[in-house]
Amino acid sequence: MQIDRPDQVWCADITYVPMKRGSLYLVAIMDWHSRAVLAWRLSNTMDADFCVAALEEAMNQYGVPEIFNTDQGAQFTGQEFTRVLKEAGVAIFMDGKGRWMDNVFIERLWRSVKWECLYLRELETGTQARQALVNWFRFYNEQRPHTAFDGRRPMDVYRQGQKAPKAA
Repeated sequence: MQIDRPDQVWCADITYVPMKRGSLYLVAIMDWHSRAVLAWRLSNTMDADFCVAALEEAMNQYGVPEIFNTDQGAQFTGQEFTRVLKEAGVAIFMDGKGRWMDNVFIERLWRSVKWECLYLRELETGTQARQALVNWFRFYNEQRPHTAFDGRRPMDVYRQGQKAPKAA
């Protein structure tokens, strides 16, 4: 399938955030076309609530995607998360088991956020982690040039694509 416009396919995934003592969990909602991170949340548990909150924030701020892709994690296959998508009329797709390449754009995001932000710090508190991520995601979306887009930034690609006429 060719992904050629914003809001055609969004995806989500969870990764861990290493802390001095333990870890937190980070979920992000990403637009596949632009690679823009539309919303994210941190949690100290792996329940679905923080994933649903990120999804609802993204949909409230940016609208509704045509398709939503995730892995088969319990947070994404559970009733809470899928209900939000179904009520909005979004088609739900899930990666095959063990197929990280099915969601490669967000897997690449995790590599970047860990090596460019998280691994550079010894985070002691959730507040420190949240502030580091606020700064990094702002940089990633609004300032960091992306090689897939000839140096344009993800949110520039997202906004530009939203203004373009939609194909019938």
